[in-house]
Amino acid sequence: MEFRFKAGRVPMLVSMPHVGTDIPDEVAARLAPCAQARADTDWHLPELYGFLEEMGVSVLSARWSRYLIDLNRPPENTNLYPGMSTTGLCPVDTFGDEKLYREGQEPDEAEVQRRLEAYWRPYHNQLRAELDRLKAEFGSVVLWDAHSIASRVPRFFEGKLPDLNFGTADGKSCAKGLEDAIVDVARAQDRFSVAVNGRFKGGHITRHYGQPQEKVHAIQLEMCQCLYMNEAPPFAYRPDVAAEVQPLLRAMIQGAVDWVQK
Repeated sequence: MEFRFKAGRVPMLVSMPHVGTDIPDEVAARLAPCAQARADTDWHLPELYGFLEEMGVSVLSARWSRYLIDLNRPPENTNLYPGMSTTGLCPVDTFGDEKLYREGQEPDEAEVQRRLEAYWRPYHNQLRAELDRLKAEFGSVVLWDAHSIASRVPRFFEGKLPDLNFGTADGKSCAKGLEDAIVDVARAQDRFSVAVNGRFKGGHITRHYGQPQEKVHAIQLEMCQCLYMNEAPPFAYRPDVAAEVQPLLRAMIQGAVDWVQK
């Protein structure tokens, strides 16, 4: 299977496109040593969001590493943040600006297209199918795109990132009521800092599938990894630290479910 999927019983789907770590042997053999650590993975999100199954929320998560193909990039590989540094559909460098491939081993356009068909489309076909199923059953649906990132990545932003970074494509990917239902919960506490449509406005998944006029509402959460894990290799999960943020995550998810079921 090219992804992991569990159907739920409420009108909400959580997508985790960057949790995968698998890379086919024939590609791994061409990668530079820096790729072995899979440093740019959204580590441990299935564990952090482990309460979703109990809540009845559908969950779709990636098997394959973003170093193979980035499931949150457009298939035509356009830059989602024009004028700003970013990694591509089939990345050739890391967040730390290291070259991912050995000299002369980067994928050509034909290989990019093969990866798109073999790994990108199955994930998106399942995502689309589940959104359609939930919308048909409930009339409307929420898509929550779950991400995490090191709190300091100089290539992409200065200083430390806010703890919780919500993106709704500047309000285009979901109804204002849903954004408020989630963000108001986040801002009701003072332990974690919050940003909305700041450095992260939502990637391809949020922008493409979020069609509030069609009753499909999408929001992305990019959270700092220091909230639940060690940011240095081997990137260990920290259940003691995660326990501090999990109740807030659950409350925000519940707020979204309550809003869409009204």
